[in-house]
Amino acid sequence: MSFARILCLILATMALPVYAQPSAGNPALNIPLLNAAPDLQDFEGMTPATELAQQMARVEGFVQREPVDGVAGSQRTEVYLGYDERTLYAIFLAFDTEPQLLRANLSSRESIDGDDSVELTIDTFNDQRTAYSFRVTPLGIQRDARWTENRDFDVTWDAAWESDGLVTSHGYMVSIAVPLTSIRFPATDEQMWRVQFGRQIPRLSEQMYWPAYSTRQQSRLAQAAQMTGIRNVEPGSNSQFVPYAFSRSANTLNRNAAGGPKLQSSTELELGVDAKFVLQDAWVVDLTLNPDFSQVESDLPQVTVNERFEVLFPERRPFFVENADFFKPTDANLLFTRRIVDPEAGLRFTGRQNGWGFGAMLMNDEAPGLNRAVTDPLHGEKARIGVIRGFRDLGGQNRIGTMITERQLADGFNRVAGVDGRFLLDANWTAIGSAYRSEQEPAAGGNTISGVQRDLLIEHRGRNLFAHIHMIDTDKNFRSELGFQNRWYRSDTSGVHSFFNVTMFPEQSVLTSWGPRVSASYQTDQAGVKIYSSVGPSVQWNFNTTRFNVSVTDTSETLRPSDFRGLPQTRVYDYTSWGAQLVDESLSQLTVDVRFNQGEALNLVPAAGTMPDVADNRRVDLSLLWRPIDRLRVDNTYLNTTLETRRGVKVFDNQILRSSWNYQFTREISLRFIAQYEETIAGPATRLSDSKNLNFDVLLRYVINPLSAFYLGFNSNARNFDIIETDTGRELIAADSLTKDGEQVFVKFSYLFQR
Repeated sequence: MSFARILCLILATMALPVYAQPSAGNPALNIPLLNAAPDLQDFEGMTPATELAQQMARVEGFVQREPVDGVAGSQRTEVYLGYDERTLYAIFLAFDTEPQLLRANLSSRESIDGDDSVELTIDTFNDQRTAYSFRVTPLGIQRDARWTENRDFDVTWDAAWESDGLVTSHGYMVSIAVPLTSIRFPATDEQMWRVQFGRQIPRLSEQMYWPAYSTRQQSRLAQAAQMTGIRNVEPGSNSQFVPYAFSRSANTLNRNAAGGPKLQSSTELELGVDAKFVLQDAWVVDLTLNPDFSQVESDLPQVTVNERFEVLFPERRPFFVENADFFKPTDANLLFTRRIVDPEAGLRFTGRQNGWGFGAMLMNDEAPGLNRAVTDPLHGEKARIGVIRGFRDLGGQNRIGTMITERQLADGFNRVAGVDGRFLLDANWTAIGSAYRSEQEPAAGGNTISGVQRDLLIEHRGRNLFAHIHMIDTDKNFRSELGFQNRWYRSDTSGVHSFFNVTMFPEQSVLTSWGPRVSASYQTDQAGVKIYSSVGPSVQWNFNTTRFNVSVTDTSETLRPSDFRGLPQTRVYDYTSWGAQLVDESLSQLTVDVRFNQGEALNLVPAAGTMPDVADNRRVDLSLLWRPIDRLRVDNTYLNTTLETRRGVKVFDNQILRSSWNYQFTREISLRFIAQYEETIAGPATRLSDSKNLNFDVLLRYVINPLSAFYLGFNSNARNFDIIETDTGRELIAADSLTKDGEQVFVKFSYLFQR
């Protein structure tokens, strides 16, 4: 299908009328305009004690979702609402008959898992698709996120807002104040939002909501209450600026230094700014110069040894994180912004009005031209990147849209364009589909190739049945240089993967729920040759704060000569594994998550001159969250993977040990220490070599809000190597001992200015 035909189809479909969204059965809430800002002192004694508190709208009657759907919450919860021309206010009174059992720790922002909490979720466009979520613990610690239907929460989204918390003899109180400058909503005289309030009680594994958020219906936001009363407010500030400065002094290994590898000292100063401008109350322009790379964040460890496909690491840069869901219409990740490695500047334009949405992004990337020889044609070249996204809401959560991505480098380009849609078939069934076409011309010249990717997801979410059926068909010549293609989306594949969960809820039993699950997949290449299939039954039992499951998986995987260099002909490998997982949160100070897998796996790193084969595999993943005192959080992770041939010859033993200690002095000030050690011991049956890596990370943080913060850090890294002098210069060789290959001291500061 040509781009012209795709565009005609988009325009014709977008001409359809917008139908009103159903609202039958949704409770209504009208909130008042306040003449002052309420706080917890207005609710002394956990009651509306002042005239201001008594003016606020009141909500009560929370209903459980877990563990018993539809039953009244075990603890009483009240919420009081109001607003002024600048801020939306919510005061939660969370009563508890056993307040001494509350779980509340003084921790850094976002690190609230395992604690009691309350939650405010608002769908400001009343379209039942996305929402802002603000969650707070009894000590006022924040977690914010963006909710997208069928995708869960995206916790990488950050906003500037205020919260407070207080533990009392009757439970706890929480205040939430969300500046209207931190969220987006339509430019209308009176707002019509959807709102939902939640409360989590970890010791009881209880989740309760108002209005009722039942597992019997798929959509979360379709069950939210209609909220009116907010009048004559402006959506967002006219402008916002977040400048940042990053400075470091480093001593790192330069492998390409004159005369051979050596340690070299360097200093670096980076200045950048993110800016936001609101136009006509509905459209937002974001600019960035030298985007903030979030150097202070640390990716969680992942096993990469013997992995056939690329491992996904999440985006953390603020410019790319905000509105990320705007540019991800389906599960096909056609825009993975970590592909934009070293941008100089960028522009993003987004807006929604009258059922229409539009977004665009322009940016360059210096990375392709860096570290290339002067004689290389791509030396100093920068990639030019453009993205356009448009959609039309059809009501009832139905939407159709289009997106075009393009990456240009020198005389070459990669362009992807197509259409997508999401349709709510009934209260439990959803269909999401897309058809995208790519065109690619290499930077060095050559023939232009093109291909199509078709994607259809059908999903049922209910209390007793969760069914997921996903069909993907990708041509051999489909390319998406800005996308992330895992096993299912890679070129020259066609297939389906699915799972079916059945959950039962026994009455008067120590079991809160249990049920079987069956996952199955089947994948071929475009010639119809089977390249992968698997069947995996499992069973899970939930005992209040403890979960346990066991599983067995039979896999058949095909490697073609194009998949593994030197393979003389296509080979099929069949292997089986079983696994078990135990998660326990019974203790307030300790959370345990242990996974064990035993069986067979495909050895993709065989010894030189030999081909891949099925080997015996054992993997242990252990995670321990320990809170010895309410200010100290210790996260420990241990990953161990062992592979041996069927004759008992070692392939490799890989282990990763990470320990992160965070001490919170105040809500704003914390000190974090991370130690991570990774080791691979290679055996005779692999082409790998022994490797060791030891990393230390110390970080002092002063965080006013996500956009205003100061960081002082130190990082040190060591590997198993030595530098020796030879007749021709210095040479890098493997060694048993560790040698420091880099260390740095850095300072980072950012601050939010807005009007």
